[in-house]
Amino acid sequence: MKRDAHIHTQYCPHGTNDTIENYIKKAIKLGFKDITFTEHAPLPTNFVDPTPEKDSGMDPHKLISYLDELNTLKEQYKENIHIRIGFEVDYIVGYETETTSFLNIVGPQIDDAILSVHFLKYNDEYTCIDYSEDTFLEFANKLGSVQAVYDLYYETLKQSISADLGKYKPKRIGHPTLIHKFQLAHGESINDDEHIKQVLQLMADNHCELDVNSAGLAKEFCKESYPPLPYIQYAKSLNIPLVFGSDAHQVADLHQFYDEIFPLNN
Repeated sequence: MKRDAHIHTQYCPHGTNDTIENYIKKAIKLGFKDITFTEHAPLPTNFVDPTPEKDSGMDPHKLISYLDELNTLKEQYKENIHIRIGFEVDYIVGYETETTSFLNIVGPQIDDAILSVHFLKYNDEYTCIDYSEDTFLEFANKLGSVQAVYDLYYETLKQSISADLGKYKPKRIGHPTLIHKFQLAHGESINDDEHIKQVLQLMADNHCELDVNSAGLAKEFCKESYPPLPYIQYAKSLNIPLVFGSDAHQVADLHQFYDEIFPLNN
């Protein structure tokens, strides 16, 4: 069954104004039978978004509208496509209680979810590591090396997999090599093979699913999937369920690189 389980919407402040219905129509046209809308969940109210535009998560005041619109469209298109309602939830070190509270509220109202790491904590400050190549390089300078950033990322990712976030904790781990997004910008050759394998083993031990995310292939300084193909195969060898995610932030992104990375591994 053709599925895309990582799709954003017009409720994403850093996305486009493409409507949810247009995503659905395009997905049907592309032959998808099952899709999940995973908008960036609102960030904890006591967390200060470190990005300049402070647009990493959806406006909490639009939460009800998001759920209502998706429920309406889910019913409207049920004969054509299975629509799941979900969120991409940020794991933020130090905000586990707030995240659990959010999940306890929305958990009964959604069908699916992704847990991702975008923010790294260092010296009581947070950095969005996928915001820009300049931000990444500044953070590497602060930590002392690119290797240190990679190490901190994987440490945080492992914490997210092991964290107790309650009964509604997302079971799918989002783009677990997102730290590669600027690998062609920093120009260093970082061997994170052992880190990635440890993450995947921990995912297997905790019965997680893998977001087989194609978005990195479209990124100027990445040019590979999250995770790269050899690790998708490694995850498969560990019997980790593989779930394709285009990570679409506009209708045109649906299906991006699907044929290159997914049928080979499904």
